[in-house]
Amino acid sequence: MSKVTANILRFIVVLLAQIFVFGLIHLFGCVNAYVYLLALLLLPLELPRWVQYLIAFATGFIVDMFAMSYGVHAFSCVLMMFVRPYLVNALNGRPNDGSIEKLTPGDKDFSWILLYTVILVFIHQLSAIMLEAFTFRHFGRTLLVILGNTAFTTILILCFEYLFTPVKK
Repeated sequence: MSKVTANILRFIVVLLAQIFVFGLIHLFGCVNAYVYLLALLLLPLELPRWVQYLIAFATGFIVDMFAMSYGVHAFSCVLMMFVRPYLVNALNGRPNDGSIEKLTPGDKDFSWILLYTVILVFIHQLSAIMLEAFTFRHFGRTLLVILGNTAFTTILILCFEYLFTPVKK
């Protein structure tokens, strides 16, 4: 199976899982799982940025349609994809030299993938939850929701990533 076909199939499966399974999970009444971010986190870095932004917007828009969140996820996904190349450069300690780099468990160590996932999921959750709340009135509860969503989503994404990605030895 080609890489393009595998990426498209992964997108479809993750989006369907988000819409029909994970979109209905609400732990403690406020913690939600957003596993569709896995598809965005694993996008190839060699894709042009405008294509990454377009894919992120379309993905967020589809989730927005089913969650009735009116563009919140679309904005948060595009913001996450905007920060992504800068974060990869910062985590690598050097600018991307144009070489093809994979962000999968076989190619990066666990601490790198954990930091990459936590930071990008936190950026997504911070923007999404703050746009939904649109107030600082209950900031403590809002911060708790952001941290809870980030932790739960990160755990699920890492589990799926390590379960379904063959690790090279």
